[in-house]
Amino acid sequence: MISAITAITAKTTTTRILQRCLSTTPPSPTTKTWQVYLSGEIHSDWREVIATGITSKNLPVTLTSPNTSHADSDDCGAIILGMEEKRPNWDKIGANMNNLRTKTLIADADIVVVRFGPKYRQWNAAFDAGYAAALGKEIITLHPPEISHMLKEVNASASVVCEDATQVVDTLAYVIRGELPESPRDGEEFVPIADRLGAGNPNP
Repeated sequence: MISAITAITAKTTTTRILQRCLSTTPPSPTTKTWQVYLSGEIHSDWREVIATGITSKNLPVTLTSPNTSHADSDDCGAIILGMEEKRPNWDKIGANMNNLRTKTLIADADIVVVRFGPKYRQWNAAFDAGYAAALGKEIITLHPPEISHMLKEVNASASVVCEDATQVVDTLAYVIRGELPESPRDGEEFVPIADRLGAGNPNP
């Protein structure tokens, strides 16, 4: 009898602990703050969409990114250290400064989001994805579906592949809090896996 009561008490305690761990209440001062690095093209507002979504969901996330001013990232080395006579040298001193920022922030990141757009060749984004993968970082890629084939090796290293910035926000909300969006991506056509493909475990 004593062992039965002990077992019930232990089960109740475990349930309460799980409920606390899975709570979806707003973050407290002791909640982990996630570091998310946003790499990729600078010609659209995808960073702003993610930042706005994180704020609206009150997620405990700090966003970082490379310098998104094209002119500043080109000229930072020359402005600080002095101009160079040859373009390769000018580029090198600027690239070294940008790398100092990029490598440090990627190393500090919990998740690296890498955005590829359809118009420009984002060599830096591809390098960032490879660097993050080499460090064992979790990667989310973000790009339109029409360039999926060209990015298949990059996507193979990613945990999640998104088509728009709102999916990145929804992914972060699920990973951090277990929250899902109100409406499935497929809308009314969505069918739960147990109904569509059958139960995964016939003997739960």
